[in-house]
Amino acid sequence: MLRVVSWNINGIRRPLQGVANQEPNNCAAVAVGRILDELDADIVCLQETKVTRDALTEPLAIVEGYNSYFSFSRNRSGYSGVATFCKDSATPLAAEEGLSGLFATQNGDVGCYGNMDEFTQEELRALDSEGRALLTQHKIRTWEGKERTLTLINVYCPHADPGRPERLVFKMRFYRLLQIRAEALLAAGSHVIILGDLNTAHRPIDHWDSVNLECFEEDPGRKWLDGLLSNLGCQSASHVGPFIDSYRCFQPKQEGAFTCWSAVTGARHFNYGSRIDYVLGDRTLVIDTFQASFLLPEVMGSDHCPVGAVLSVSSVPAKQCPPLCTRFLPEFAGTQLKILRFLVPLEQGPVLEQSAPQHNSQTRVQTCQNKARVRSTRPRPSQLGSSRGQKNLKSYFQPSPSCPQASPDIELPSLPLMSALMTPKTSEEEAVAKVVKGQAKASEAKDEKEVRTSFWKSLLAGPLHIPLCGGHREPCVMRTVKKPGPNLGRRFYMCARPRGPPNDPSSRCNFFLWSRPS
Repeated sequence: MLRVVSWNINGIRRPLQGVANQEPNNCAAVAVGRILDELDADIVCLQETKVTRDALTEPLAIVEGYNSYFSFSRNRSGYSGVATFCKDSATPLAAEEGLSGLFATQNGDVGCYGNMDEFTQEELRALDSEGRALLTQHKIRTWEGKERTLTLINVYCPHADPGRPERLVFKMRFYRLLQIRAEALLAAGSHVIILGDLNTAHRPIDHWDSVNLECFEEDPGRKWLDGLLSNLGCQSASHVGPFIDSYRCFQPKQEGAFTCWSAVTGARHFNYGSRIDYVLGDRTLVIDTFQASFLLPEVMGSDHCPVGAVLSVSSVPAKQCPPLCTRFLPEFAGTQLKILRFLVPLEQGPVLEQSAPQHNSQTRVQTCQNKARVRSTRPRPSQLGSSRGQKNLKSYFQPSPSCPQASPDIELPSLPLMSALMTPKTSEEEAVAKVVKGQAKASEAKDEKEVRTSFWKSLLAGPLHIPLCGGHREPCVMRTVKKPGPNLGRRFYMCARPRGPPNDPSSRCNFFLWSRPS
């Protein structure tokens, strides 16, 4: 039997919960090995690892009994990324990063790219630069003793942000590239499994709130899945795609079978989520070899749960790992490049080498002469003046010689016009000025007193009063608006209970109240 598992782990470096809770110190590096053991799969595909090569440590990358393969985001740190861990008994024949072949090394690659003429080189590089696809190719043996080739495509498909229309275009182009590569592998005679986070709930049964979503069936991602997947219960040719959703093949009417929940709203408590993680196999492979397809919602530690499948085949391990294996990276293979490798010696001719000592001796003589000349030109202490000791501070405030100084003997000319305009104030004007000045001082003192009073009142008033929600009469929770717009940064109160079905009275109610600024 061959057991494969896929899991959007939401960050491989952070300490995980669930199966890793029993590990001392809850170290992420140690937890990965324990997670792999608990999942007990021959091949484990992880998505959203959120690690770049410079941040990948050896305990995370190299786990005893497994060989691992990583694809990193080349654009952003701590973003996206996928990884595949294979038991030594399921060592792949080949491994490759990306779908386009631009990152292929021509040594140990999977190959079979199909016709990608509809994409530009820049577009292909952009689609593969986020670390969203990783291919491993294995040799399997059926119960009849026949050997076949099986290619696993570990994918983390893009999310279409409603506020960024260009990401929907990016997502659909990624889908298209994925389909071209998968169909090319099928045409070359390999079985294919696409597994991972596809970021689209296919049918209404796969989404809890599908009835309230506008144009659910018209979503471009769902239409793409319609063309990719076969509907086993429909004989129409328009529904016969090259792949089968393995979970719906075994559980066609299972409701509430979700794999992703919002961690912010606590929706997992009421199973208010969607199924966006899949194990898709080609039609022949699923019908002939798949024995089960399952979800593992009891496994905690991420906003997704693992999904997987069991095949009635055995793996034939390769004699050695492909070059993409992390154990062959220079930083882990004991062949870390040293800084001396980047310091190339300068090539010099024989004439220069012979004249170098003479030139160095001349340079030293000239340097000594220059130093002696500088010392001889420095003024001695006796030349600076007769005063000894520390200078007076006033010596630094002498008038500049470039600025002319007014002599005390020179009299300034009188300005009759200005003297005529400056008339002495009367006693009444002086009295009014004193009254105005006194009122201004009193107003400033009053304002300062009010500021101090309001400050101490706000400080001694204690925490703000938390309102009660209208549905359950329970204390609310304060949230902050993070969506760009006029209300960005504003705070509001809402029901503290987890989000759930609208008809469930025990789930979150619709209470909402803006927080008044303090």
